[in-house]
Amino acid sequence: MFFSLSKLLVHFTRPGDLLLILLSIGVVLIHLRRFRRMGAFLVTGVAIMFLAIAALPVASWVASPLENRFPRTALPRHADGVIVLGGAVDPYATSVRGIPTLNDRAERMTEFVRLAKLYPHARLVFSGGGGRMKVDPENNESTVARLFFRQQGLDLSRIAFEQRSRNTDENVVNTKAMVRPRKDDTWLVVASAQDVPRVMGIFRKQDWQVIPVPVAYKSDDRGQNFGNNLHRLDNAAHEWLGLLAYWATGKTDALFPAPATQ
Repeated sequence: MFFSLSKLLVHFTRPGDLLLILLSIGVVLIHLRRFRRMGAFLVTGVAIMFLAIAALPVASWVASPLENRFPRTALPRHADGVIVLGGAVDPYATSVRGIPTLNDRAERMTEFVRLAKLYPHARLVFSGGGGRMKVDPENNESTVARLFFRQQGLDLSRIAFEQRSRNTDENVVNTKAMVRPRKDDTWLVVASAQDVPRVMGIFRKQDWQVIPVPVAYKSDDRGQNFGNNLHRLDNAAHEWLGLLAYWATGKTDALFPAPATQ
């Protein structure tokens, strides 16, 4: 139920989609004599918002608190396991072109490769099926990950692939059932920086203490590219609402999880 509802409402959690909806309503109202003034107000307001997104670091303002919540720390000398969460690959493009295709969260995959080599005796896990209602067993995130890791020279026999999960909660729950970590194990989790607060809240809810390895920082980009700014704002706003939804449904241990020392 949670997964289905989240997919249904996803377009209402992104500022870009909401602004387009308001713009469309405004255009329609302008052509209705009775509501012409309201339509003009909506169109003008949306135009101002689009200009602000293009000219100001709005996306960075929204993403920074998320990405800075869990600062990167020194890696431990020993790790029993390393997990990378899905969401950094494109199964469809991979199936079309025949080569592993990564997206703007590619650092998750490259960091996992680095840690796999840094900890040659650690257990390795890729957790990701896909964001669709039903995961395709022949063409999913784990399929792409296998191709990528093979190309990077990793021994695939070291890596366990959890390929049933469709969202972050399922990533954690399914991975824990797969690896059965011990209380004194040291596990590292590679995730996008703005996702880390929610990810850590889920792990804590599952009583699994892990060390986050944040990557794929986006709030430091000060470029004035409107399309890129809007995309980053959509992602950050979606993550804030994700924090609220996961907390409200009891999937995280806090509304805005923080490092244990705070």
